[in-house]
This record gives sequence, C-alpha cells and structure tokens, in this order.
Amino acid sequence: MSIMFRAAERLTNLQPPISSSRMQAAGLVGLHVAAAGVLWRTEHQLFHAVLFALAWGWLNFAWLVVLRRPAMSAALSLLIVCAVVLLSQFKAGVMWTTLSFFDFLIVDPDTVGFLLATFPQLRLSLIVAGLLVVLLFIPIWRLDRFQVRRRTSVVGGTACLAALWTLSLAVPEQPWEPFSGVNHISNFIRSGVASTAELFSHGWLEADAPGSSPPVAFAAETCRPAVKPPHIVMLLDESSFDISAVRGIKVPSDYGRHFRSFDGKQRSLVVEAAGGPTWYAEYSVLTGLSARSFGRFKFYVTRIAAGHVLRGLPRALQKCGYRTFTLYPEAGTFMSARRFQTTTGIEHFVDARQMGAATVEPDSYYFDQVRRTIEREKAGGPLFIFAYVTANHFPWDSRFRPERTPGWKDPGNNPPEVDEYIRRQMMSAKDYADFLARLKRDFPGESFLLARFGDHQPWLSFFAIEPGIDDKGMAQRIMTFDPRYFTTYYAIDAVNFRPVDVSSALDRLDAAYLPLVIQEAAGLPRDASFVEQKRILQRCNGLFYQCAGGAEARRFNRLLIDAGLIKGL
Repeated sequence: MSIMFRAAERLTNLQPPISSSRMQAAGLVGLHVAAAGVLWRTEHQLFHAVLFALAWGWLNFAWLVVLRRPAMSAALSLLIVCAVVLLSQFKAGVMWTTLSFFDFLIVDPDTVGFLLATFPQLRLSLIVAGLLVVLLFIPIWRLDRFQVRRRTSVVGGTACLAALWTLSLAVPEQPWEPFSGVNHISNFIRSGVASTAELFSHGWLEADAPGSSPPVAFAAETCRPAVKPPHIVMLLDESSFDISAVRGIKVPSDYGRHFRSFDGKQRSLVVEAAGGPTWYAEYSVLTGLSARSFGRFKFYVTRIAAGHVLRGLPRALQKCGYRTFTLYPEAGTFMSARRFQTTTGIEHFVDARQMGAATVEPDSYYFDQVRRTIEREKAGGPLFIFAYVTANHFPWDSRFRPERTPGWKDPGNNPPEVDEYIRRQMMSAKDYADFLARLKRDFPGESFLLARFGDHQPWLSFFAIEPGIDDKGMAQRIMTFDPRYFTTYYAIDAVNFRPVDVSSALDRLDAAYLPLVIQEAAGLPRDASFVEQKRILQRCNGLFYQCAGGAEARRFNRLLIDAGLIKGL
C-alpha cells in the first residue's frame, strides 16, 4: 500500500506538499468525526457503540503498524467501515439479514455471479467507487506527515482486539440479531468471534468424534426395483401451512382438503426455518439431514454443503435408474443452489432464466413446466422432478392475479394480509387439483408418486399465532424452536399408482425423513444409509435433530463421514 501511494505522489507531485500541521490535524480530526457519525447513525445501544469504537481503534492501529501515518490509517479504516455498513445494508435489503463474518469466510463465485446478474449496475458502481477512492487518497497521502511509532500501534491494537474478543464472548450474538437490520459493525465483529470459536470447537458440522461408536457399513449398492417404478414429483410449496390451526383464523369451508394425502390423512412436517430461509428445507429433503447440524453456520448450509455432502435422495434414486431434475424458480447461483443440488445427484438443474419465469408465477406455470418435462423425458425411464411453486410467496399486501379467483370474498381476518395469503393458497389448491387431472388424462400409461410439503411458515404467522407479541418474545420463540412456528405440512398423492409402504409417513415427521418416506412409498429398495435412518426414525418417533439432544444426528453424521458420504467438513 505504501509503495502504491508513493508512486501516486511522484506522478502528481506538481508542487511541494503542504506541510501545515494545523491542516493535517484538522483533516485527521475530520476523519474521526466522520467515523463517529457512522457510529451514531448505525449503532444502537451503548454496548454496540463500544464495540464499534473498539473496532475503529483496532483498524486504525493495524494500519498504523503498516503505514505509521494516522490520517492515511484513519482514511483506510473509514473506507473499510463504510464498505462493511453499505454491504450490510445492501444484503439486508436483499435477504433480510445483515452482513456476517461468514460472508467473507466463504466468498464463492456463485454469490458474486448472483449479485452481478441481479444488479447489473453493481459492476460499474464498484469500478467508479474504486477510482474515486484512489483519487481522494492521493492528496491525503501527500498531506499526511505525522508518524506514530509501531510499538505504540502494536500495543494499542492488541488492547482493542483483546477487549473486542472479551466483550463479544461475554455477550455473544444471538441468532435473531442479524435480522434486525442495525448494528452492522458491532454484529459483524461479534459474528467473527462467535464463528471462530465455533469452528475451533466442532468445525463446520456437528458430528461425533472418530471411533466413538461402532461403524456401520454403507456399501455402494445397486438398486433393482422389482416392478416398474413410478415417476416421482416432489413439490416445495412455498411458505405454505394449514393456517386454520391458528386460533381465530377464518378460512373457506373446503380449505383443509389441500393438506390431505391420498389416504385422507393430514400430516405435519417439522421444519427448521421460520419466515424465510427456504434452503434449510431444500437441504433436509434432498440430503435427509439436518441444517441445524451446522450450528450458527446453518444460514449458509447449501453453500457449505455444496461439494461436501454427497448423500441424498436424488443420488439414491439414480441408483434405481431414475434421471433427476430440478425446476428452480430463482437464479441457480442463489445460495449456491445449483452447485449444492448437483452434489446431491441432480443431473438437470433448470433455473428461472432457463424457464423464462418471472419473479413470481402462478403455480400452474410450474405445473406446466413439470408436465412438459415429463412429456419430453419419460421415454428414457423413470423421472425424479423436484419443483417449486411460489404463488404463496410474500408480499401479501396486494392482490396477486385477482382474475384467478372471481367472486372471492375475504374471510375477514386481521391483519388483512392473512386473507390474501389464504386466497393464494386456494389458487394453489385449484392449480394442484388441475395438475393431477392433467397427469391422469395426458399420461394414462404412466404412474406417478407425488410428495409435496411446506418449506416454512410465512412471517405473517408470527403475528397471527400470538397477536401482540413483541420482538423480544418472538426472538425467544424462534431461538427455542417453538413447534408452533416450525410446523408445516406434507402430503403423499398418486396417479395411476398405489403407494407401496407408508409406514414411515407418521402424523408428525421431521423434514429429514421425507426422502425415506418417498422411497418406501415408491416401493424402492433402500440403501444402507436409509436403512440405518429408518432405525433412527423408529427410535425417535419421527424426530431427527431434536432426538436425544442432537446425539442421533451427530452419530449419523459421523457414520456418513466415515463412509465418505460427507467430505471435508
């Protein structure tokens, strides 16, 4: 850095540098006042302000060790602070969560590609900002003639870092805080301390120590179905659950029919996200594992698992002769979805751009995509298609495709967004019923097994389940995994086919067991890892991660690591 600015000084040194100590001091004070302004605008509560001040001190001392010049060090520190705040605000606007240390720990091409594709103007903005920074820093470098001893800087930086570490461990970041949209610098620092501590304690993934339990042989087996297997369609029903379970909610008389399976039963699915992260459910229903096994890193589960978690439902189905497809309603780079799903055995990943899909489409749009895929590919053998339907996605403060529900009358719920949510669910139910009828009519010689599920509850359920609850109370419910907020539904249906075995389809089931349910219902032989997981299901009565305080999940993760089905974690 020093070499760069010295070269810039020589190129622009048209007159002797101004040496006024008063001007230098004023510039230095101005930079620190600007930092104080950032603190005032972005940090809330004294504790977070203290962390910001300590972080500011550490950054300045770190640059002083390298440069010895206080104005240049303050300018570079201010640049970093502003960059982190702006990036954090940008991320919060896109994903409802502020910047985390983990965002820098794993910077993958998918994330960069997603941002540049979603915000094409970002590339030019970054280039212009970089040029402006260089032009502004040249005069600062020329004017800055004060120097600080490196020994002083090392002592000051060490003291600030020790204080940051101690305070961050004493008051660790809570899981709900990144969703608050404030305290960008202090929470970034705390996330770094917490992430480092967690990595040192158990790594990326919770698993038993090697040799702590007898090994189980997960041999690579060939699947030979006794009869022609059905095509399998797994449907992720965005933000959907039976809201009539909430006391006081009014719904149409035939509302509950959509949540029943072929046998008339209504079944509940225990998921690991509330109000937002669809990719938790993606991980569970594709791998048969728990996102919670990644601890505080679970928000990034698909990015971490990509290339490392090799076990999954699509891979198991491939052994049975299936060709595997995903119809994804977003860019394939979002949360590394394409890389993750191909890791689990998805051969053909088709994202929104390839389908020509808009931001939100009626469910009938994606059902048509499934039907066309079947028509095009059915001659090549049985198909597994993982598709998403998104009509229930937020926001619900405006009518989505009102022409689809002529004569609709709101049930009269509060808040009014609940009525729009229910209306969209009724649209989904009709589109799904039409889809089943089309399959039966268009493919009379083909058999189909369908499994559909809600990935998480919508955020509006938070206010419907407990009206008047404050943010602190809601955070406590989420942190303790209150089942009222983590229960959706799953249903098994069939066309020209009778499900073979639904013994694992319990009335209440953890999402990690859905791959097992699908294989048994299709009448497919299970590989050894799913045979072992069936034993866990029976011991734990449908629970997975929550069973025995996480012991069963940790043991199973170790078995998969020893078998080479989880690598590098």
